[in-house]
Amino acid sequence: MSYAVVNPATGETLKTFPTITDAELEAAIAAADEAHRTWSKSSTVEQRAALVRRVAELHSERRQELGEIIVREMGKPIEQALSEVDFAADIYTYYADHAADFLKDEPIELLAGEGSAVIRRSSLGVLLGVMPWNFPYYQVARFAGPNLIIGNTILLKHAEQCPESAAAMQQIFLDAGFPEGAYVNIYASHDQIAKVIADPRVQGVSLTGSERAGAAVAEVAGRHLKKVVLELGGSDPFILLSTNDLESAVQAAVDARLDNSGQSCNAAKRFIVVDEYYEPFLEKFTAKLAEVEASDPTSADSALGPLSSLKAAENLDEQVKRAVEHGAKLVHGGRRDGAFFQTTVLTDVTPDNPASKEEFFGPVAQVYRAKDEAEAVQLANDIPFGLGSYVFTTDDEQAMRVADQIEAGMVFVNGVLMDGAELPFGGVKRSGTGREMGRLGADEFVNKKLIRIG
Repeated sequence: MSYAVVNPATGETLKTFPTITDAELEAAIAAADEAHRTWSKSSTVEQRAALVRRVAELHSERRQELGEIIVREMGKPIEQALSEVDFAADIYTYYADHAADFLKDEPIELLAGEGSAVIRRSSLGVLLGVMPWNFPYYQVARFAGPNLIIGNTILLKHAEQCPESAAAMQQIFLDAGFPEGAYVNIYASHDQIAKVIADPRVQGVSLTGSERAGAAVAEVAGRHLKKVVLELGGSDPFILLSTNDLESAVQAAVDARLDNSGQSCNAAKRFIVVDEYYEPFLEKFTAKLAEVEASDPTSADSALGPLSSLKAAENLDEQVKRAVEHGAKLVHGGRRDGAFFQTTVLTDVTPDNPASKEEFFGPVAQVYRAKDEAEAVQLANDIPFGLGSYVFTTDDEQAMRVADQIEAGMVFVNGVLMDGAELPFGGVKRSGTGREMGRLGADEFVNKKLIRIG
C-alpha cells in the first residue's frame, strides 16, 4: 500500500508518504487511549465544543489551501472543493452549537415506583475512522466533530490518495488546541487496520467506503464485538412523476448526477420517468448533460473534473461497455481520455443487465421508463442499495405515499443537493448501517447509561 498524491488530471505523482510502522501505530493507539483517560475525563462538554468551534474557524481561515490540496489529490473542481471546506466548517460549528443539548440528561417517566431515572450520555473511548477520497474534509467532519465533543478520541485512517489533506486536518486539530492523542492521523495498511480494530483499547469503528471495504471491516469488528457505523454505496433513484416545470426538473437531475464529478454515494444515478414525460425528459436531460465537458479542475469555471484516478476511470469505462454488451443503449457519451470521462446516458437497461444492480461512480446516468407510480416505485427498489432517493411530483399526497414506499434511508422531495449538518445521513440494505450528521449522528458512539434512583 502506498500513500501518495497523484494528480488525476495529469497523472503526475506529486508527493509520497510512508506507511506507519507497527511501533508508530502502537504509539498512536496508546496516545489516543491516554487522551481519553485523561483529557476526555477531565474536560467539560463546553470546553470540547470550544475546541471544535476553533477547528471550524481554522477550516475557514485555511480555505484556499485546503481546497487546492484536494484538487491535486482527487481532481475535484476548485469551486466544489472550496464549498466542501465550507460545509465541513458548518458541520463543526453545528456540533459546537448543539453539543450541550445533545448530551444533556434525558429523564424517563417512571410507570411505577418512587424516585427518578435518567439516561446520561458519555464517551465510549478510542474510535477508528476509515474515510474515503471523494469528500476528504466533509467525511471526516461528520465523524470527528460530534465524537470529539462527546469525548471520544479519534484514530483517522484516510484514503491512500488523500495523505496531504489527512496531514492538514491533523495539524488543524493540534492548532485548535486539542491535546496529542485526541485526533491522530495514521497512514496504516489494511493489515494494520485489522489489528487496530482488534485492539481492546479501540471501542468502535466508522467506515465510509465501498461494500467490499465495509464487509471486511464489519467482519473483523464482529469477531471482536466492536460497534460499527457503515456508510457504503448507493444507486439512488430520481423519480419524476409529474412537474409544472420540466426544465427545472431536468436541471435538478443534471445537478444531482454531476455533483463531485458524479462521484458521490448519494448522487442520483437512475432516472425513472413516467411515460408522459419520458421522451421530453430524455431529450432535454441528454442535451443538458452533453453541454458539460470535463475540464481542468483548477479553473473556477470547471463543473466536471477528472475522476479520482486513472483506475477509477478505467473501471467506469469497463462498466459502461459491459452494460452496452448486455443490451443497454448508449444515447450519449461513453468516451474516456485518461482519467477524464465524458458525460454519458444509458437507456434500455433491463433487469438482467448487470448495470441495473451496480453503482456507477462517475458522470454516467441510466434513464428508465415507468408506466405509472407503482412501476416507478418497483424500479426504484429493485436494487441492492438503499441510501438516498429523489421524488419529483406536484401531488403532495403522492409525494408522501411514494416516500413511504421507497426502501432508502433518505428521501428528498422536489429538490436535490439539500444535505445539511442538521440532517441525518445513512441508508439501509447494502448501503450500510447507522447514521451520521444531525442528532442521530451524535448518538452512535455513546454510552447511553441508565441511572435509576430509588
